Amino acid sequence: MTVRGWLLFSLMGVLWGIPYLMIKVAVDAVSPSMVVFTRCALGAALLLPFAVRQGGLARTVRTHWRPMLAFSVIEIIGPWWTLTDAERHLSSSTAGLLIAGVPIVGVVLARFFGDTERLGARRMVGLALGLAGVAVLTAPHLTGGDARSLAEVGVTVLGYATAPLIIVRHLKQVPTLQLIAPCLALAALVYAPAAAATWPTSMPTPSVLASLLGLGVICTALAFVVFLELIREVGPTRSTVFTYVNPAVAVAAGAVFLGEQLTAAVLVSFALILAGSFLATAAAGPRRGPRRVAWSTRQTSRADGRVESP
Repeated sequence: MTVRGWLLFSLMGVLWGIPYLMIKVAVDAVSPSMVVFTRCALGAALLLPFAVRQGGLARTVRTHWRPMLAFSVIEIIGPWWTLTDAERHLSSSTAGLLIAGVPIVGVVLARFFGDTERLGARRMVGLALGLAGVAVLTAPHLTGGDARSLAEVGVTVLGYATAPLIIVRHLKQVPTLQLIAPCLALAALVYAPAAAATWPTSMPTPSVLASLLGLGVICTALAFVVFLELIREVGPTRSTVFTYVNPAVAVAAGAVFLGEQLTAAVLVSFALILAGSFLATAAAGPRRGPRRVAWSTRQTSRADGRVESP
């Protein structure tokens, strides 16, 4: 992977490693629809002016509205609500562990849809190491949840794994801002009625407001711009491997800012996650050309010096 790819990959590990905590804080005070509406509305408000300034936004939407609609539903409108609703009953570490299955699902879907990106043994080992690292990291912190919440996170995983394939197949040439800004605006419109119906009766606490602001500005507007550039840089399969880093980021933030204990299990999981990410994002080796087949019969020489095989 290129230096630019690694920079985008590392940034995504942080930008989408902190939403689980923010969602958990926010959804304890406001409805899931309110959380999704706020982050989509803030993201759209920040990105739409830049998308309009680029010019041709209306033409882009008119030309690509079908795959853009599919991307909006599969990446944002469905998964963001199911993940937020699930975190009313699941811990953020449980959600992070389940979301870490996105790369595996992405590999399966890519093969099912005939993706040509080659997946060698080294990258398969990397995927397995990354998943093992996440399991080691989150297992001590897991809490229970009902079947509905687990199914909701499963829907989120499926959506997150499918959306990059839509971009690569149908939206690769669409400018990043002109893709994500209309999608966020559409999602905000979809959730506006439910958000209005569940509007809080009192002003949320500063921590809740800060979480909503962070979700909209950092984890939505900025993160989506970086994510789409990452997909274009490294492909749909490798672009989702950063989900292995997300739980590690959450634990590291807790250790740095909250004084939480940094155990041996955490250190081992960090090593597994970093090694797995490196291997899983490695470029596929060059394809071997066709092997030369030795003739089993004797070659004879012509009078003009050329070799002729009988």
